[in-house]
Amino acid sequence: MRALNAAGAGSTSARLESGFRPLLCALDMGLQSFEHGVERMVEGVFSRSGKSSIRPIELGRRLVREMDDNRSVDVKGRRIVPNRFEFRINPRDHAGFADIEEALVTELGEAAREHAREEGYHFMGPVTISLLIDQDSKPGRFSVTSSMREAGGGVGVGTLVMPSGERMPLAGKVFTVGRLPECSIPLNDANVSRRHAEFRAAGRNFVIADLGSTNGTKVNGTRVQGEQILKDGDIVSFGGTHIRFEAS
Repeated sequence: MRALNAAGAGSTSARLESGFRPLLCALDMGLQSFEHGVERMVEGVFSRSGKSSIRPIELGRRLVREMDDNRSVDVKGRRIVPNRFEFRINPRDHAGFADIEEALVTELGEAAREHAREEGYHFMGPVTISLLIDQDSKPGRFSVTSSMREAGGGVGVGTLVMPSGERMPLAGKVFTVGRLPECSIPLNDANVSRRHAEFRAAGRNFVIADLGSTNGTKVNGTRVQGEQILKDGDIVSFGGTHIRFEAS
């Protein structure tokens, strides 16, 4: 377990705040996306009283470093990184995140997934982030522990990202798509069949299977014949609806 002093990161933080964005680009695109998300999320929150002496971007930096420092190689030659992260922070700092904790956890998870895509890392299971109270931590300091946790049932990791931004984890589930209201993903689109297609697991992969729809299902603009294994970043289209698949 390693501790990071929020005040000790001053030189890097000052350069970032002064507009030295190229430094951040050189570090990691996922962290850059995280910082932009945090900037939107905390607008006006910390300005009210400087509630926490830990800045959210410091958590993002430490998360990325934790992944890099603890990567390993599995029997298939894939680089595996932790997917469970627990941040332990002082009660006062934890209270300072109360207004944005849910959104902050979401942004941290996105940063982990984006960094994994950029570096070609793989997760053994879903990414989980926890912000825990640690009575022994001093204000402005935090520690993080990470571990690799496998998805249940030996199924790989997969998530559908809806047009609204909603995330739907696939592990252990079958998601049907169609106009019928009982479909997992009901679509009010005349170009979509009543039971159009389904997402489901196939070993440690996930596939999209067209169920004989009239207008077909497309992956990255190409019509699917029967079923197709999905890869990270694939865009699956049903009529005018486009859903992104994330493998990590």
